[in-house]
Amino acid sequence: MSLNHSPETQNKLIARVPSITGRALPEWFEAIDNGPSFLRCEERANWLADEHGLTHGYAAAIVREHERRRRF
Repeated sequence: MSLNHSPETQNKLIARVPSITGRALPEWFEAIDNGPSFLRCEERANWLADEHGLTHGYAAAIVREHERRRRF
């Protein structure tokens, strides 16, 4: 699974996260922060998808956004 969506696809996925998942991004970021301490983003995305029933596309987009915002 690739975590590298185009910027346009990433923005569209992130915009739809609350309506598709029923949870806002900060809630997903908290779940990632409180979840297992995986070293790789792909592992976090797989865990998020498996643990919370997300598609891998949305899980990857959430993890990518989480990483992006942590850098700032």
